[in-house]
Amino acid sequence: MEREERNNRVYPVEKAESLDYKLRKVVQNPRTILKSFIRPGMMILDLGCGPGFFTIEIAKMLNDSGKVIAADLQQGMLDKIRTKISGTLIEEKIELHKCEADTIGLKSKVDLILAFYVVHEIKDHDRLFEEIKAILKPGGKFLIAEPSFHITRKAFEEMTNKLMKAGFEVSQAPKILFSRSITATDPFRS
Repeated sequence: MEREERNNRVYPVEKAESLDYKLRKVVQNPRTILKSFIRPGMMILDLGCGPGFFTIEIAKMLNDSGKVIAADLQQGMLDKIRTKISGTLIEEKIELHKCEADTIGLKSKVDLILAFYVVHEIKDHDRLFEEIKAILKPGGKFLIAEPSFHITRKAFEEMTNKLMKAGFEVSQAPKILFSRSITATDPFRS
């Protein structure tokens, strides 16, 4: 199987537990990674949320205001989150949203978009980045992290170039272990 084909595969629901374990919270702590980005009252999109590793922590970080939209292509991932949050205090802060194969399909405008280990799974980056621009509020940020053990530096640079070609301004993101990461903003909407 060619590398590009492997990169575009969607992570299977059957392996979701491997994305959500205690040691990962030490290595890739959501609070540490996101603390400089999240403020109460924000609307945040966790794109490709999987079983909710970041989603649940984001909801807790929003305290008493704001919302996180957990968006995933696979209903099974969203079902895992629903089970985890059912009957909890954060349940009302999390909106579950099923994406379609070729679109996020979100009407809401958001302050922050987190795409953690997901952009490489999406074939059409140009279309993705245009859709991101349409749903990102003025002054909003787009945080991308990709697995360095899976995505080459060259592939990450190509993705970053497409992002800039789409009109985003790219800057450094927090250092994340085992990851290549950037933050993007739309300078024309700040």
